[in-house]
Amino acid sequence: MKKIFILLGHPDSGTLSGEIASAYEETAKAVGHDVRRMNIGDLQFDPILHKGYRTIQELEPDLKQIQENLRWCDHFVFVYPVWWSATPALVKGMFDRMWLPGFAFKFHADKRGWDKLLKGRTARVIALSKMHPWSIRLLFGDHTNEISHATLGFSGLRVRMTEIGNSENLSEKAKATRIKQIRSLARAGM
Repeated sequence: MKKIFILLGHPDSGTLSGEIASAYEETAKAVGHDVRRMNIGDLQFDPILHKGYRTIQELEPDLKQIQENLRWCDHFVFVYPVWWSATPALVKGMFDRMWLPGFAFKFHADKRGWDKLLKGRTARVIALSKMHPWSIRLLFGDHTNEISHATLGFSGLRVRMTEIGNSENLSEKAKATRIKQIRSLARAGM
């Protein structure tokens, strides 16, 4: 059994993103995984880097809790909607604030590399978009690179993507099929 941390990156948990996070959580708990969950819409933090990285702002308790959950887990599940080919601004602000040296990575003194401080963990990123993912890629490029490679992968997490396109117009049958797939991933802790 795995220690799984689920983070819902949609500010409104009453959405398909929230339903998917809940399906994953319920199923993972039912088969015996140890699960923690946080919803970004319930968190209190300032998403703005007021002085960039020249001065590191004190992290609010909710950001410290996310860090603690990421250190604790074997597997990280991140569910978010694709807005303008990216994560919601609140998610970007969360990562800007708490994805810091000493937590997620540590640059070498010679500045020729870095240690990946979250190495050994896996991640499942579930991205929901209004358009089909291939259409987004064709028109605008890889909208998953920032979160999967440049953020999570940069810190050592082995990331697997699940993309759900046409999410606002899924038929009940298609939605049920997607939820079934998510439940299967949850049972396996993937």
